[in-house]
Amino acid sequence: MNEPRRKRGAERTSNRGPAAIPQLPLRRVTNPYPPMAMLSVDQVETIHQASMHILENFGIEVMSQRALALFEKAGAKVDHATANVRIDRGLVAEALKTTQSSYRLTPRNPANTIHLGGNTINFTLVAGPPNVHDMERGRRAGNLHDYADLTRLAQHFNCIHMLGNQVCAPVELPANTRHMDTYFTNLTLTDKSFHVSAIGRGRALDGIEMMAIARGLTLDEMRDDPGIATIISVNSPRRFDEMMAEGLMTMAEFGQSVAVTPFTLMGAMSPVTLAGALAQQNAEALFGVVLTQLVRPGAPVMYGAFTSNVDMKSGAPAFGTPENTKANIASGQLARRYNLPYRTTPGSASNAADAQGAYETLMALWGAVLGHGNLVYHAAGWQEGGLTASFEKLIIDVEMIQHMMEFLRPIVVDEAELAVEALGAVPTGGHFFGEPHTLERYATAFYQPMLSNWQNYEAWQEAGGLDTTARATRLWKKALEDYVEPVMDIAVREALEAYVARRKEAIGQGEP
Repeated sequence: MNEPRRKRGAERTSNRGPAAIPQLPLRRVTNPYPPMAMLSVDQVETIHQASMHILENFGIEVMSQRALALFEKAGAKVDHATANVRIDRGLVAEALKTTQSSYRLTPRNPANTIHLGGNTINFTLVAGPPNVHDMERGRRAGNLHDYADLTRLAQHFNCIHMLGNQVCAPVELPANTRHMDTYFTNLTLTDKSFHVSAIGRGRALDGIEMMAIARGLTLDEMRDDPGIATIISVNSPRRFDEMMAEGLMTMAEFGQSVAVTPFTLMGAMSPVTLAGALAQQNAEALFGVVLTQLVRPGAPVMYGAFTSNVDMKSGAPAFGTPENTKANIASGQLARRYNLPYRTTPGSASNAADAQGAYETLMALWGAVLGHGNLVYHAAGWQEGGLTASFEKLIIDVEMIQHMMEFLRPIVVDEAELAVEALGAVPTGGHFFGEPHTLERYATAFYQPMLSNWQNYEAWQEAGGLDTTARATRLWKKALEDYVEPVMDIAVREALEAYVARRKEAIGQGEP
């Protein structure tokens, strides 16, 4: 909360360079192409049946008495000695009848409303790393200053539709109250929606309360008009810990979005085979979906997937692999089988913002897009297997996201686009540079990259010979110079400050 505020609007114009960073305008991104099918209809059904077998015969451990009581009341078989819950396919089917196939999240600026479901795709900032890195200052522990700058970058770039839960953990702050500082930063430095921490009821409820204050709504009004979301990470294999279960139930109770996401690393937390991992992921995700509907029928919930593999030589997680990409596509098929919005993730295990980081991320990003993901989590800034938020990687990822957004624009075929007259006007062996058809369109005919360099070798050398990572350093610094803090009514800001102060005093040394 003590982070110094950046200048706003016209006050900052003098600090800007001669030209703004080229970027795509803010727009709702849709995927007009049919989703890719890695699995046949029969294979999807076989995985579903295997998941039902897991839920009915093996069960899920639930470390929350409140959740156990809800399942027991609904007719599940609950073993209180082991906290194991077995649910039948009938209970799953009944819960799926009340879920929503699509819904909206409205932040304090309605222009940044995001749509989850259908063929809409949204990209988020990286979430959760304990470290942060840039090429000038190196790798360091997460802190509020860097958190604020990464949040400013998320606000600046239109293709980042939503913030994740803590772009980097500000570890210098007390762990039991730092979520208050990060929520406040999210709400004041951006006007986009964000993911709250669901580690227990208190952290989730604080996020709901603060978004309600920022939007000028009551909690009852927020129930029917959600503005925030959370990721519920299943402790795979087959365990919902108490804090995650309590966070899930709180979000569902107050009508906020939940993405139930098993963390199924093949060979470690799930079977080494993709089919087995998908069956486990599906069972765990559906179990969480059922719990949201037991709390509040109609509560907004997403099918979350995070299936990848490990390096079998070391046990280290791997991301952006062919297996990870296939899982992203196949998981989309499972989400559509249940008519649920789909959360997915690109990623990389690279320790640097380098070629490996780019090609692994792009590989998984293709899986997310071809699989018709609705929420692409960790889309910008993920490095070192999620242990580091990288300023340069964020810029590289923004470039890749914008490439993907332009790829998703359908080809227009009409009289003007066919350019038959221009074809007839240019002689054989001629060129189209001077044709009116070209001159009318040259400024906007093609996607204009912000990071790529298309100079010839000699011109590139004369300009300093900067590689992609070095150019990315210049761009994130330029973006911070160009950043404009969104306007917030002073009364709303003061109300948020008062809430944070009151809650920090109430929490004290305990858990929120």
